[in-house]
Amino acid sequence: MTSELKPIGVLGGTFDPVHYGHLALAKETADRLDFAEVRFVPANVPPHRGRPHASAEQRVQMLKLAISGNPCFVLDQREILREGASYTVDTLSAMRAERGGKKPLCLLMGSDTFAGLASWHRWKNLFELAHIVVAQRPGFDLKHFQSPLKEEFAKRRAKSPRAARDKPCGAIIVLEVTPVDISASMIRERLAGGKDVRDLLPGLVLDYIQAKGLYHGGG
Repeated sequence: MTSELKPIGVLGGTFDPVHYGHLALAKETADRLDFAEVRFVPANVPPHRGRPHASAEQRVQMLKLAISGNPCFVLDQREILREGASYTVDTLSAMRAERGGKKPLCLLMGSDTFAGLASWHRWKNLFELAHIVVAQRPGFDLKHFQSPLKEEFAKRRAKSPRAARDKPCGAIIVLEVTPVDISASMIRERLAGGKDVRDLLPGLVLDYIQAKGLYHGGG
């Protein structure tokens, strides 16, 4: 497949802070689905949680440091620059308009996040814009979703990861990935307690956190 038609991965989140779990998910899915790139999209105002602890500028700087060593990783600041709540459907609509109708887009998320997809703004429209790649930890049972997500999952689940390349959008692709038990809240709590986090996030990011005094006032 030409690079012009290789899928683009899209990984959104607050990245408060970015950590090895984010980077491992991006790298493993990019390798297995042959992405042209993975775009990291930090949210400005996340609709489903409180405001991030670090500022938008600080989270952008941490992402720049974290992804600097991988040419496949790209920082996308459109949600930071956009006013109002950071709805994924708006982000994917803009990406689709830029890239035309043929290039596959793949929205990356963990299985826990996917389980709550039906609460997202205009969630069914996501399938008109991108595939959804669900990173499944071993042992996570995808059969117990509630309606209406259960019906959408049954209808759209791809038989093969090739679906990411065969059409531009519309499939749910489940990948069993290497589990990485790290969360941003865990890192914030450890930092607030004066504990070591060097095994959880890149050294350049930790240096930035320490230089700016981030997360030391509480989780």
